[in-house]
Amino acid sequence: MTTRSTSNETNNINKERHMKKVLFFAVCLLTLASCNNGKSSSDMSEGSPSDSLQRVIEQKDNEINDMMGILNEVEEGFRLINEAENRVSVAKNGEGASRQQQIRENIQFIQQRMAENRELIAKLRNQVKNGSIKSEQLQKTIENLTAQLEEKNNQIKDLYAQLEAKDIHIEELQNTTNTLTKNVNTLQEDNAQKANTINTQDKQLNTAWNVFGTKKELKEQNILVKGKVLQGNFNKNYFTKVDIRSLKALKLYSKSAKLLTMHPSSSYRLERDAQDQYVLNITNPQLFWSTSKYLVVQVR
Repeated sequence: MTTRSTSNETNNINKERHMKKVLFFAVCLLTLASCNNGKSSSDMSEGSPSDSLQRVIEQKDNEINDMMGILNEVEEGFRLINEAENRVSVAKNGEGASRQQQIRENIQFIQQRMAENRELIAKLRNQVKNGSIKSEQLQKTIENLTAQLEEKNNQIKDLYAQLEAKDIHIEELQNTTNTLTKNVNTLQEDNAQKANTINTQDKQLNTAWNVFGTKKELKEQNILVKGKVLQGNFNKNYFTKVDIRSLKALKLYSKSAKLLTMHPSSSYRLERDAQDQYVLNITNPQLFWSTSKYLVVQVR
């Protein structure tokens, strides 16, 4: 437990001892007031029926008992509040999943007992004001109780401030965690974007287009114009998109084939299959597509 908590406990113990002295003194005064008031009533009621005197005495006794009961309740309330404060002080510096629940329960208890003590002191003040027992010392006792209530209220406010500071520290830690998580997520997103960019660029670098067709077909698509290939506004949708890393052979389904686009002769072979039809075998893809990403083959 911290030095501050120990100091608070010592102050609470001293206040409890002082409270007991005040209560004892108040009892003496109330008893004395009862005796004095009873004697005065007896004097004033000399010659009156005894039952009237008895009623006066009983009324004052009842007032005294009520006041003593309230004083005892207030004292017990302060004692329980002090204990709850100590439990909160211990819990706020502790650890464990139940710590927050313990603090919450004790704070609720403190608030409840403070409200009850406030009502009891107000009730006691009203009884003294409207009752038959008048005592300056009793008025001072009520003032002391009110002062103690306000002091306790300030102590609880200080306790709230400590808890709030603790919560802020935890919140800051949570914010730091959230920031780190956000940074990690941002980094992952950046990496994902970079990976997508690299993949896109990689696909673009390894993408090519090929087409084969008769001379007539190629002319119709403006791929072949006046003996020149890919010079005009040709129909790109007529081409087949391919990945140069995976395209190793292209079946031309014709016994006659001629490459119209320029590709290094060492990078490919035109060979016939079992049906005597040509197949373009690309032996060196990187070299083959290095001069053009478009492949145009004229067949018959």
